[in-house]
Amino acid sequence: MAKTSKKTKKSVSADRGLIALKEPYEVRYWSKKFKVTPAKLRYAVKKVGHSAKKVEAYIKLQKHKARDRALISLSEPYEVRYWSKKFKITPAKLAATVKVAGHSSKKVAAYLGVATTAKKKAAKKTVKKAKKTVAKKKKL
Repeated sequence: MAKTSKKTKKSVSADRGLIALKEPYEVRYWSKKFKVTPAKLRYAVKKVGHSAKKVEAYIKLQKHKARDRALISLSEPYEVRYWSKKFKITPAKLAATVKVAGHSSKKVAAYLGVATTAKKKAAKKTVKKAKKTVAKKKKL
């Protein structure tokens, strides 16, 4: 008779803290729990190991870094230069826009996009009015 090994309570509880990438149901479970794609989960496991705690900490750190990159920090001169150049506005206008729209680069971009769209519409109206007046003068 072949001996079969029984898992003890200790080994089962230790296994709960590990992520087994070869088991599809575990990949689905941990991906859902950490709110990441299976590919990102696999990458995290390869980077830090199979420990669920280590993977969770790594994923949180990555999410924090991504969130931080999307924010505009007016206290850092290099960021003010970067975002001013990117949005093609002066640093003073950037500071005023951040106060109105918030520190999110997406919100600032949307705010500036709306402002530039309104300016473009106003410019088109004045051009149309000018063309109409020129056409009327030609008729007279």
